[in-house]
Amino acid sequence: MSPDEVAFLDGLLTIPSVSGEEDVLAEHLAEQMARLGYRVRRDAVGNVVGAFGEADAERTILLLGHMDTVPGCIPVRRAEGCLYGRGAVDAKGPLAAFVLAAARAAPNVEATRFLVVGAVEEEAHSRGAHYLAEALSPPDGVIIGEPGGWDGITLGYKGTLSIDYRLTRPAGHGAGARVPPAEEAVAFWNRLVAYTREENGDRRPPRFDTLDPTLRSIETGTDGLRDQVVMGVGLRVPMGVDVEALKQRMLEWSAEASVTFPYQEPPFRAEKNTPVVRALLRAIRAVGGRPRFKLKTGTSDMNVVGPVWGCPIVAYGPGDSSLDHAPGECIRLDGFRRAVDVLAKALGEL
Repeated sequence: MSPDEVAFLDGLLTIPSVSGEEDVLAEHLAEQMARLGYRVRRDAVGNVVGAFGEADAERTILLLGHMDTVPGCIPVRRAEGCLYGRGAVDAKGPLAAFVLAAARAAPNVEATRFLVVGAVEEEAHSRGAHYLAEALSPPDGVIIGEPGGWDGITLGYKGTLSIDYRLTRPAGHGAGARVPPAEEAVAFWNRLVAYTREENGDRRPPRFDTLDPTLRSIETGTDGLRDQVVMGVGLRVPMGVDVEALKQRMLEWSAEASVTFPYQEPPFRAEKNTPVVRALLRAIRAVGGRPRFKLKTGTSDMNVVGPVWGCPIVAYGPGDSSLDHAPGECIRLDGFRRAVDVLAKALGEL
C-alpha cells in the first residue's frame, strides 16, 4: 500500500465526526476527493458527493459510505500493522477504500459514471441515505460501505424498531399497595423478552432470523407529587415479522403508559446472483481470497435505499465488524490495502 493511501485514511480518522457534527470532516473529504479528480459537491442535507463520468453515461454505480461515527475519542495511532481511531472500522475505512478505488478505476472505464458518497447521520437515523433514496434515480448497482472483511460480501441486514416507554403516576408511599411506574416498566420489558424467546424458539440470538430486544436505558424520577419512568428499548427485527402487529401487541401490554415508536427500518436481504456480486467474487479471488457471504444482525444504509431503488446491491468494506463502536476500534492495514485492490478490480469490470 502506498503511504498516500494510508495517509488518506489517517486524515479522515484525525477529524472527529460524531453524527450531526460532520461538517469539518465533510469539507476535508471534499477537498481530498477534488485532488483525486472527482467533481465534488455537497447536497441539501450535507452528504459529500463525488463523481467520475458523465450524468448521461450508460450506467451509474453508486458507492455509499458514511462519514459519521458514534461518540468516543480513540487516539489515532499505528501499531502492529493496525491503524487505531474512532471510525477506523465503522465506517471511515470502507469510505476511504471507496474513494481510492473509484479514483484508480475510473480512468480505465468508459460509459460508466461512478458516484462516491460520504453520507451523514448513518449512526443516528440515516438522514443522508433517506435523502438520497428520494433524490436520486435508482443506480445500476450499489455498494454500501460497511465492514465485513476484505474477502466478505454482505447481502442482508436485520431491521430495527425503537420503542419509547413512559409512565407517570401520582406519588405514594413505598409501603402502599400501588405499583410504582418503575415496576410497570420492568414488567413490560420482561413481557417483551418472554415474547421474543417464544418467537425465537430454540434459535439463540443474535442471529439473522431472531427477534432481539435490547434495553437501552431506564430512568426514574419524581417531583414529590408524581413518579415517572422513561425507558428506551431497541428491537432488531428479522425478515418475515409483522411489525405493525407487534407494535399493536405492545400497546395492548401497556394500557396506562405512553408507548411510541420513534424510528424503524425494515429488514432487507439482497439477491446473490447479480452483476455487482459476481464482480466482487471475481475480484476477491483475483486478489487471493476466498469470498464469504454474510448476513448481519445490525442495520445499515442498505435497509434505507435497498427497498426504494430495487437495484443490485451489496455491502462491502475492510475491517472486523466485531470492533464496531468498540474502545479498541482499529483496522488492519493489509486488509485495507486488499479491499482497495478488490474494489478497483470490481469497479473496472462493472
